[in-house]
Amino acid sequence: MNKTNLSVNLNKIALLRNARGSDYPSLVNFAKSCMEHEICGLTLHPRSDERHALSSDVLDLATLCKDNNLEFNIEGNPFNIEKGSFRGFENLVTDIKPHQATLVPDEDNQITSDHGWIRGAHDKELKLIIERLSEDCTFVSMFIDANIESVDYALEMGVNAVEIYTGPYAKLNKDERVLRIEEMHEIFKYIKSNNLKLNAGHDLNLENLPDLIDLNIIDEVSIGHAIITESLIHGLDNVLSQYIKIIR
Repeated sequence: MNKTNLSVNLNKIALLRNARGSDYPSLVNFAKSCMEHEICGLTLHPRSDERHALSSDVLDLATLCKDNNLEFNIEGNPFNIEKGSFRGFENLVTDIKPHQATLVPDEDNQITSDHGWIRGAHDKELKLIIERLSEDCTFVSMFIDANIESVDYALEMGVNAVEIYTGPYAKLNKDERVLRIEEMHEIFKYIKSNNLKLNAGHDLNLENLPDLIDLNIIDEVSIGHAIITESLIHGLDNVLSQYIKIIR
């Protein structure tokens, strides 16, 4: 049986903290609460405008993960260079040497990530960046849409993992998801047949996650927004316990 791991994205906690300009709620303390559950690690997605996760947060949580033998996953646009207090994505990876770096084609004016990578003028430079990042990470992953063409593109770029953008899947009702998940399963099998680590993330929650887990093929899910939102209603310990029950 394939084991699916859960990495908790803490961007929303950073956003809440930044609203008051203090260290409350503490990202580190919240991370420690998450670590009391059977998670594989933590995720942060710093953007160059630092509207939520800061470069200092990346350093703090990466250190916390290493000290506790957990994985740290840094997400972000690899073309984001140093600007002001932002260290730059590649510099952060070099600084922390994370277990995983997930490359996302987001722009600062996007509310959130809303699509995967597609071929373009950036291909040559992206491939060079991936080669450099591979020296500092166990896994370099590309955030891609759920189609064969995107998987082939990731293979050409030289990554050893992909994260499937699950936003479109999550927006479907339960009946529609049953049909879509059959198509996704074929893509997932193609990914695994090419020896890529298979991750999934974006808008996954307690309601739509179980069907994906039941495919028994996904290696890791990264969830943040839903966990924090559901925790406001039901409490963090209760919510994380439910997620762990689903993936186990």
